[in-house]
Amino acid sequence: MIEITDALFNLRPGARWLVKNRTEIEWLDTEQTQPTDAEIQAEVERLQAAEDATQYQRNRQPEYPSLADLADALYWSNQGDNTKLDEYYAACAAVKAKYPKPEVN
Repeated sequence: MIEITDALFNLRPGARWLVKNRTEIEWLDTEQTQPTDAEIQAEVERLQAAEDATQYQRNRQPEYPSLADLADALYWSNQGDNTKLDEYYAACAAVKAKYPKPEVN
């Protein structure tokens, strides 16, 4: 979940501020101006959309087979037995099917 703080870090890098109760901004910076509520909301929405668009990657990661499994499969493939490599690819394909990449609009 994207917060106001995430938007502020992006909109005004290095600025000094405090956020109270997750919504009240106390602007402390004397060099950078405080972004408007509309700017902050737009940045929160942009960051949330970017995070949502890549959620499938975070869902996939823990379910992929390990790199050790891949190394073992490659070894056996080099020895002429592709069974483990085929199983590895099938396991990867199953994870990709379970968490498909969203289509870009």
